[in-house]
Amino acid sequence: MKNIVIIGGSKGIGKAILQQQLENNRVYNLSRTSPEFTHPNLKHFEINALQDALPDIENIDVLIYCPGSINLKPIMSLSIDDFKNDFEINVIGAVKVIQKYLPNLKKGTNPSIVLFSTVAAKMGMPFHASIATAKAGVEGLVKSLGAELASVVRVNAIAPTITDTTLASNILRNDRMKENMIERHPMKNYLQPEEVANMVDFLISEKAKSISGQIFEMDYGLVTFKI
Repeated sequence: MKNIVIIGGSKGIGKAILQQQLENNRVYNLSRTSPEFTHPNLKHFEINALQDALPDIENIDVLIYCPGSINLKPIMSLSIDDFKNDFEINVIGAVKVIQKYLPNLKKGTNPSIVLFSTVAAKMGMPFHASIATAKAGVEGLVKSLGAELASVVRVNAIAPTITDTTLASNILRNDRMKENMIERHPMKNYLQPEEVANMVDFLISEKAKSISGQIFEMDYGLVTFKI
């Protein structure tokens, strides 16, 4: 049984990860809202990870930072505060929780960290300047921290394409937009949260013990294929 700390496990991809891990692991969820369910293996801390003091958690094997943002605007409509807010949510928040829990994580069994990037960090997309910049920072953090902790803690990230979550509801708000998104992807689909949770499950397992410092694109061919 692993001890897993999830930041943002009440909604979207984080919720899917939490639900998948609960049966066989002890899960600590840190988020502003409570999960819609309870479980003997779940302990929830209702906090804003960016603003509040993080709780002490002694035994940790896995740290997963899920908070993200989708702030799509033309460059002239983006304020400096937009860039600062996206960077704080995606990068500074991750750094804060890593610095808090790394000493105990180092003592864990096959310890690992999973962060989240986006396909927009590799593939230029209009109106993604702020979020792509922030997520590029996440990818830099994964590479640098993975090297720094190479003999102790594995560090990886997942870069998903659009995923059917509340965060993306405005982009997938009707059937026409969903159909257009499907057609945009060479493999004719977009992600469900459970698919991303499956990749997380692999990355935190013994099967991935040789993998660190990697960014895994889950993109239904969007970045790699031109068809």
